Amino acid sequence: MSLSDTVADAPSAAAPRLPEGQGRVRRREPRTYDFRRPTKLSREHVRILQITQESFARQATTTLTSLLRTGVRVELTGIEQFSYDDYIATLPASWFVATFTLEPLAGKGVLAWPLDTAMAMVDHMLGGSGAGDQPNRPMTGMESSITGHLLARLLDELGQAFAPVTTLAPTLDSVEYNPQLAQAASGSETVMVATYSMRIGAREPEVTLVLPFSSFAGPLNNAASPQLSETAKHKRQRALEAITERLNDVPVDVSVRFNPLEVPSGDLLSLAVGDVLLLRHAQDSPLQVTTNDVTFAHALPSNHRRRLAAEIVPDTATGGKDPA
Repeated sequence: MSLSDTVADAPSAAAPRLPEGQGRVRRREPRTYDFRRPTKLSREHVRILQITQESFARQATTTLTSLLRTGVRVELTGIEQFSYDDYIATLPASWFVATFTLEPLAGKGVLAWPLDTAMAMVDHMLGGSGAGDQPNRPMTGMESSITGHLLARLLDELGQAFAPVTTLAPTLDSVEYNPQLAQAASGSETVMVATYSMRIGAREPEVTLVLPFSSFAGPLNNAASPQLSETAKHKRQRALEAITERLNDVPVDVSVRFNPLEVPSGDLLSLAVGDVLLLRHAQDSPLQVTTNDVTFAHALPSNHRRRLAAEIVPDTATGGKDPA
């Protein structure tokens, strides 16, 4: 049994449907579920994360297009739950892995993509085309400095995307080219992995963003069930009172009627002037008070100053009067 827990296929917290055309392959592939590591992400957590991650994807698209001076597209394809060891096991031996702090939250995050894509980004920022084979080696000091500027911009966009959920100021910590050396969390720690598809020219790499669940559990719970301030509660109460006051002045058509009578369609069609229908309404039974065909009270026939009237009575009583 695989030790990875996927949000999209876990029975206790299935992820909401992604936009049309995204994540289809992931949903159709059978996934194993490890009951020793139950899914911690609820539907509300996934919904909130999806909103923030899609916002980050849009902002990253704009930032990378500006920095690389070429067409770039970044799209969210899925959000999954892993243990950190299981996530690292999915990466090849040679990969570009940037770790960053999450101040003021505890823990570290990871932003990772193929090493040749990282080299192509440097080529673009130096005026090249980014095409062709790229070197498979650690970056030089100059290349690292150029990439560090790009990562700082992306991390700033990540903080902006999470602003509705929590205050976040990600800062680059280190860059590794062997995923096994990127110790951003303990091996058994639960992490949230957002997967993105990226297109840079002819390259279409997969990018992953990893965040520790323990650091974001509190903010996610607060975002799912926000606590209103006293000012917000007062505004809601005033709005409720205003709506109630206006609704009380809305005119409503009210009818008083006998119990409905069922008549065969043949008899109905043969009715003529002078025919008599037996209403079959019990003499001691109250009339129905209705609005929009909904019975909300009962009444007895009466009169008021030579006008026909109806006196509202309890549903189970007739008030001791004998209706005419």
